[in-house]
Amino acid sequence: MTEPRARRLSSSPSSRLSSHGEKIIHRKRSRVAVLTAVAAVGAATGLAAASLWPAGGAPHVGASAAQIMRAQAADVFTPPDVITFDARRQRPGALESSVHAKRLRFVAEQARRAAEMRAAARAAALAAQQREAAAQPSASSPPSSVPAGSAQQIASAMLGGYGWGQDQFGCLDALWGHESGWSATASNPSTGAYGIPQALPGSKMASAGSDWQTSAATQIRWGLGYIQGLYGSPCAAWSHEQATGWY
Repeated sequence: MTEPRARRLSSSPSSRLSSHGEKIIHRKRSRVAVLTAVAAVGAATGLAAASLWPAGGAPHVGASAAQIMRAQAADVFTPPDVITFDARRQRPGALESSVHAKRLRFVAEQARRAAEMRAAARAAALAAQQREAAAQPSASSPPSSVPAGSAQQIASAMLGGYGWGQDQFGCLDALWGHESGWSATASNPSTGAYGIPQALPGSKMASAGSDWQTSAATQIRWGLGYIQGLYGSPCAAWSHEQATGWY
């Protein structure tokens, strides 16, 4: 009777794992070698992978197997940092445009607020100076009679009553010509100033006469008293006007 053959012992678990690992490594090396070769061929032919194998889609109709392999290889070996770089390169431009637009809006808003503050400060300073001048008594008595003629002739004739010579008329002519054009009905809608001397408000001139709204002589009398009490002379008032834009 023949003796049964000894049962062949299976290899140990460690040897099986070692053999399996070697097969995996061999497969990976073969795949890398094939993909590297295909990528090299694609680079040599100069064919763009995106023209044959669109991202996330199927290859174009009519593409050969070699072209598809080159396209796949190029797509596989596209470094992710290149894609990230393209996105980052576009993002700062849009961000910079947005920041620049916000900066322009901020500067425009600041300029508008500054202009409003300057206008308000000018109106407040002018009103305060006119209140101060109205409260001070005139150093000289205004002329009792009203000269005849144009507004400029009336003003020129009144200068002596306030202690000024005709050398002051040139400054007065420039001052009130700039302020109102020597018009007894001139009105500034933004500040409320009125008349030849641009009193603020115009009703202040009622202290010089009840006809202050239409009478050039009444307005000039009030204006000369205002200049005398606050600046001392028409030339001093004109200098202040040139320096600040108001008197």
